[in-house]
Order: sequence, then structure tokens, then C-alpha cells
Amino acid sequence: MNLPLSFTDVLRAKERLDGISHNTPIITSRTLNSRAGCEVFLKCENLQRGGAFKFRGAYHTISRLSTEEKERGVIAFSSGNHAQAVALASSLLKVPAVLCIPKDAPRIKVEATREYGAEIVFYDRFSEDREKVATRLAEERKLTLIPPYNHPHIMAGAGTAALELLREVPDLDTVITPVGGGGLLSGTCIAAKGVSSGIRLFGIEPADANDTKQSLTAGKRVSIPAPRTIADGLRNTMPGELTFPIIQHYVESLLTVTEEEILEALRFSLFRLKLVVEPSGTVPLAALLFRRVPNTIRRIGVIISGGNIDPKTLAKLH
Repeated sequence: MNLPLSFTDVLRAKERLDGISHNTPIITSRTLNSRAGCEVFLKCENLQRGGAFKFRGAYHTISRLSTEEKERGVIAFSSGNHAQAVALASSLLKVPAVLCIPKDAPRIKVEATREYGAEIVFYDRFSEDREKVATRLAEERKLTLIPPYNHPHIMAGAGTAALELLREVPDLDTVITPVGGGGLLSGTCIAAKGVSSGIRLFGIEPADANDTKQSLTAGKRVSIPAPRTIADGLRNTMPGELTFPIIQHYVESLLTVTEEEILEALRFSLFRLKLVVEPSGTVPLAALLFRRVPNTIRRIGVIISGGNIDPKTLAKLH
């Protein structure tokens, strides 16, 4: 099958990111193992630069632009983490950046994006198409669009987290990630299968934002209404054109968790694991705590995607 990403692409992305992105820690917890019924290894991308795995793809992609493209600048659309990643990567590479962010994005993500020096343009996610807003501005200002997931360089960068995980813990039988547009999961698929062809792969979505699960069931990309899940980084309405074929080819199943389960996973990560993780990052943790994954799994790696949690959400964890 002719897929839009190869293992070589992930290896090259890793070379470009060495010394720039953090090789984030992998932690374990006996309590989590007991609750999950298997050995769990958490790859803590909440401790990545910019607070999320998104930095990997953003830096990798922007660093590969031509000198002329870098001088003109870049534009991106995001609910927060990709915006922060593009802003930070652009700052490091001295590239002007414009970010299209929904009006209801967590304030902490908006403030961090602004602090990195990017220009912010707000849009209404319920009445405007974010990609159309960004594309129009890109054409008007001659900016290069840096998509949040639907780009081979973004996907390759995202896959480097799983590559690091499997190099440090090579005998995993399964890897799981949260799923929004599919950049992290598709990159993880390519990286994981490149290291171990027999490894099992699962994606985890909020039940209220299950566009990828519906798409796999239908055998084609399915669009859903704008979801209102607490997992703000996973509020996509359709999987990516490039990410979906990879997920379709490699992922065993898409699993879902409820809003209440996501909140419980947030409490567990904060009070038991002592990790600050955003709701999107705790979605796979919720799948383990509530035994959504098959009971045949013995050693599982989890990509904790980010830690940029809204203080208002933290206030709910009493």
C-alpha cells in the first residue's frame, strides 16, 4: 500500500530534532498497573517544549522551509497546542508567525502563544471554518500554511515520540495515543511498525468526538458536528486526508471514553501520578483505568500528548 509516510521519514525527523526537542521521560506507576491490569509506560510529552508533542512536528516542518518561505512567514490554525508549537518553533527559527485560534480556546494556551511572539487571529469554531480562515490569510499575505496534522512532515515529527519510547522500552506489545486529526496516531503507527512489525496499535477518542471511530466503521472519512468535549485538543470533526489511510491500515481498533472517565483520569494523573496533564492527554489514561483495551495486552506504551491544562478545568478536580 502506498502510504504518505515511511519509517525513513520518521528517522530523518528524529535526526533534525536531536538537540532541539526534549527526549521526554517515561514513567511507570504500580497503582496504574494494578488499575489497568498490565504494565504501563507513559511517554510524558506534557514535559515537551511548548507543553505538548506538537512541537516535534511544527519545528520539523518549519525548519525544512526554504529561506524565502521563512522570510515571508508562516500561518497555522489550532485550538492551542499546535499554535504554541508553531509560535515557539518560529521564534527559535526567527520566522514570523500568524496563528488562527478559536475564541473559546483555553486562555493559558492563548497567552503562551502570544508570549512566543506570534500574531493571533481569533475565529468562531461553531460558525467559521478554521482552515478557510487560515487559507484566506495565507493567500493574502503570502504565508506558508503549517497544518496541525495533515502533512507528512508534521506526522513524521509526531512519530518521533513513539520512536524514542520504543528505543527505551523495546519489548512493548502495544502503543496507544489520543486521536484528534490523527497526526500523532499516524506518526506513531509508522514509527512503531518500523521498530516492531507485530506491535498492536489503538487510538482513543472521547465518545462525544468519535469522528475517527465512525470513519473506520464506515470505511471512509466521516464528518461530525463540532464536538463539545472537555478534551479541547480532540475537537476535530473529521480525520485527516493523509492521516486516515495510515490509521485505517495499521490500527486495530478505535476505543472511546466518556467525559466522566476523562475527568477521573485527570484526577488520577494529578493526585496519584503527580503529573499535570491536559484532558486530551488523559484520554488514553482513561481507557486504561476503565479497562477499554483488550485484556490480552501485557506491556503497553502510552503517549501522554500534552500538559497545557486550562486552570478552569483544574478547578473542577475537587
